[in-house]
Amino acid sequence: MPELPEVEVVRRGLADHVLRRTIASVDVAHPRAVRRHVAGGPDFAARLAGRTVTAARRRGKYLWLDLDGDEGAGEQGGDALLAHLGMSGQMLVADESRPDEKHLRIRLRFDDDGPELRFVDQRTFGGLSLHPVVGPDRLPEPVAHIARDPMDPAFDLDAAVAGIRRRRTGLKRALLDQTVVSGIGNIYADEALWRARLHGERPTEKLTRAQGRTVLAAAAEVMDAALAAGGTSFDALYVNVNGASGYFDRSLDAYGQADRPCRRCGTPIRRESFMNRSSFSCPRCQPRPRSGATAIRGA
Repeated sequence: MPELPEVEVVRRGLADHVLRRTIASVDVAHPRAVRRHVAGGPDFAARLAGRTVTAARRRGKYLWLDLDGDEGAGEQGGDALLAHLGMSGQMLVADESRPDEKHLRIRLRFDDDGPELRFVDQRTFGGLSLHPVVGPDRLPEPVAHIARDPMDPAFDLDAAVAGIRRRRTGLKRALLDQTVVSGIGNIYADEALWRARLHGERPTEKLTRAQGRTVLAAAAEVMDAALAAGGTSFDALYVNVNGASGYFDRSLDAYGQADRPCRRCGTPIRRESFMNRSSFSCPRCQPRPRSGATAIRGA
């Protein structure tokens, strides 16, 4: 699934192409694409018509468009069009004359007759839904429990480290917990752990504060590098709003590098099963924690 850099690439594209534009009409071509909008497709289309996009926002791996308020808006004065990209969802900006994509699920037309916004999803695991914004951060209701990510200007590093150390689980599992720190998925967790020279099975209760700060700083660093490269695209499903793929996969140090020499020490990268997925690490740079080992907590 797309992680923070890939979602941020899409967010920036949407900010460039749909901000301050008013939705004229919405076509829902597949009901699964609006299954999270419990009132159904007709209500979804009717409530979006006439609304103006005021911002393109993201928290962690979650993406949405803020809409101007109207009589159907939430108590705090606005709704959000939340995008669940799933495994293959794409938000594409396209001229009306361009042929429809095979897996086009939702089409948004604007009143300026400019490029339309298309939601394309081959596997139909993703979708769009409309929600009121809540809380001081004005988040869509389904996102309200999601923590800030390491690239958020308001991210509290020390609080995130404390949250990880309280989890009493493996370090990689804690990094993937979006209620502790958001935006980090399987790819960038492996990359951050490689940069920090830590194994993903290190018990969080034995993690020092210095190690926690190091791995989160590494996560921010690697995601920033991936963002500069347009994200990580392993196939044609991960693209920006213009349909272009990212190329950070060429720079990965651990993820997907099984049996290739570690760029730091030359030891072949190891692949291990992890939560029905895979983890990649260097056996020499990232030694597996010894059973029963203890660590001195750092300040």
